[in-house]
Amino acid sequence: MPAAEDLTLLIQAAKAAGDIALRYSGPTAQRWDKPDGQGPVTEADLAVNAMLEEMLPKARPDYGWLSEESEDNAARLGRDRVFIIDPIDGTRSFAEGSPTWAHSLAIADRGEVTAAVIYLPQRNLLYTASKGGGAFCNGGVISVAAPSTLSAAKVLTAKPNLEPQHWLGAAAPTFHRSYRPSLAYRLARVADGGYSAMLTLRRSWEWDIAAGDLILREAGGLISDRLNAPLRFNNATPLLDGIVAATPTTHQDLVQALDPMGPGIAGQ
Repeated sequence: MPAAEDLTLLIQAAKAAGDIALRYSGPTAQRWDKPDGQGPVTEADLAVNAMLEEMLPKARPDYGWLSEESEDNAARLGRDRVFIIDPIDGTRSFAEGSPTWAHSLAIADRGEVTAAVIYLPQRNLLYTASKGGGAFCNGGVISVAAPSTLSAAKVLTAKPNLEPQHWLGAAAPTFHRSYRPSLAYRLARVADGGYSAMLTLRRSWEWDIAAGDLILREAGGLISDRLNAPLRFNNATPLLDGIVAATPTTHQDLVQALDPMGPGIAGQ
């Protein structure tokens, strides 16, 4: 299936997801805590996931399925193409009534993302990309920020990632730090030029990263794990070893500053 046709399907699905999620008020939606400290889930997450799990496989019955809110199974590993879905990325923000949460939808073909959507319905932001087709926000072309020195870079990351054990020389480099709760939205903000980089040094679920991976790359950015290895998706254990996503210059600067022997677990 051509990536452009897959993208059309994902856009339709993301808008339908937004319609469902907006029927709920985050602070009053039923909420549960997942086991093993995996964070919260609300009735809105489950409702969106149920709709997507019916709609998308029906449209592409030969594609596999990986979603944060679906029980995983090995069947997807035998499929060339797979949906990688986070029904609501930023569930804590949703539950608190913040508008900074997103639907993150992607399709990977033999490990490479080829169509992707990040949709923030309460912010009216629709980020889209297909392989070789460029990256867009609300239909307008987006691109990463102009090159800058690392000291002038604006980096989306959490404070634990600045702890000295992660960096050569036992100190994080100087840059301007900001934070957003949704990993998908952080990647989108680097893609649209609002920030120079997004950095997380903990193991990251594929569904948080897959859509942003393609959108960022199509916008001219670079993305890798914390050891500068390229990202591949639809792994048997769908976890990635941290994320460095940035303009090409800032990506190089951050990778060179990170200690490859540092711990792979830090706060998001």
